[in-house]
Amino acid sequence: MNIAAIDVGSNAIRMAVARPMSGGKLEMLESTRLPVRLGHDVFTNGQLSESIMQAAVDAFLRFRAIADQFGVSQLRAVGTSALREAENGELLLDRIARQTGIQVEIISGEEEARLIHLAVSKALDLTGKRAVLIDIGGGSVEVTIVRGEEILSSESYPMGTVRLLKRLGSNGGLPGIHLLREYTESARRRIDRELGGQKVDLCAGTGGNLEEMGLLRKRLFRRETTDRITLDELNALIERLSEMTLEERIKKLDLRPDRADVLLPACMVVHLIAREARVKEILIPGVGLKDGVLWDMLPLALGPRLPRREQVMNAAMRLGQKYAFDAEHAAHVARLSVRIFDQTLSLHGLDENDRLLLETAALLHDIGHFINTIEHDRHGCYILKHSPLMGLEPNQQEVVANIVRFHRKTSPSIQDESFRALPPKERMTVLKLCAILRLADALEVSHAARLRDVTLEKNGNTWQVLLRGEGELMLEKWSFEKRKGLFQEVFGISLELL
Repeated sequence: MNIAAIDVGSNAIRMAVARPMSGGKLEMLESTRLPVRLGHDVFTNGQLSESIMQAAVDAFLRFRAIADQFGVSQLRAVGTSALREAENGELLLDRIARQTGIQVEIISGEEEARLIHLAVSKALDLTGKRAVLIDIGGGSVEVTIVRGEEILSSESYPMGTVRLLKRLGSNGGLPGIHLLREYTESARRRIDRELGGQKVDLCAGTGGNLEEMGLLRKRLFRRETTDRITLDELNALIERLSEMTLEERIKKLDLRPDRADVLLPACMVVHLIAREARVKEILIPGVGLKDGVLWDMLPLALGPRLPRREQVMNAAMRLGQKYAFDAEHAAHVARLSVRIFDQTLSLHGLDENDRLLLETAALLHDIGHFINTIEHDRHGCYILKHSPLMGLEPNQQEVVANIVRFHRKTSPSIQDESFRALPPKERMTVLKLCAILRLADALEVSHAARLRDVTLEKNGNTWQVLLRGEGELMLEKWSFEKRKGLFQEVFGISLELL
């Protein structure tokens, strides 16, 4: 059973096909890059032209043929900066889906960073190391700070190579450094804040431009490897490129035309960020977004597994700590929530992704107390709408924010702007998960974790609830009776304490 990943970037569209192997490994079977520059149109006038859309559809027809040739059983296509910004991007996605059967998923900058970190962690040993990851795309640059397997933070900057070319002109000349300083200064402040002045153990760069820098480093400076480049070598490469015309880069350096024009801005961006991170060299592992997508698909290809849970839980814990939450209470409510969820599958009909959203909301349901105890549900919703959680897509985070908003007294209603903005299916998901969270929160009303377990069993149209814990649990039972109404209303059943 082979799997495939497609990265719809701003400068090119790439496909990789791999075979899952025993021991959780991947065997790469095919890698294809087609120079369809979506960003050329988007970063100029905000829309994709008819000719570039047709080129993209043709690329996907070719990818469809490759997938069929290799017997691909699972395929994921993701779009990044250019598709996020294209005003008529949905038109292109519809054409691709109708003509090839491939659904393209537009991912956020945070999800892009998570997948790239996953790819880098498979290529480099990040264990116990503080690292800065720089991914140079055509539309954006993702700077991600990690500690081993944990992502501390990620920021997307609109200074991708194709975008810079459109701003600076495409003559291949040396870009004005002042246009990049505001971004690199922002990156420097964030690196200092997240690492607290501690030394960066390594800096890694990903993307086709980084790989080209490694090749030129070996050829021009007679080095033995292509898997790294020092800041001194990078500076020398910038000087060499800036002295050459576009045609000279193509002829003398044997660069593709679609690489020759963007390589100089890429070198400058990498040099500036690496210098701010105070590192002497950038490692080039030779992986990218498509590799991260493949690794992300691997667990599902090998067998069912709750996707992204560890990363989401790490991000949620960091956010909770930032807003001084009661970690013990939060963890207990989260445990009770998923316990109730698992026992009532026949009632709600939700899946593992929804279970993860419930667990996340339960862990963070009280973070609004940091702003004010009064209406802390509203404050918590606001925090979640403005604090991306690594591992969750924006629409999933909207669901989590709405669950937190309605976990107390107010029931979800289309009178509320935030709830009304959700698609109908996600409104129902919020309703169901709110009903479950209210029960779990009611059973932990004492904040003392006196309830050890809860069991729900169906008996006709009544579900009987058995509580096990310390003492008579009178407060927990009173709170349960007071707050069970939404659950009964949503699922059309009665709850009865034993």
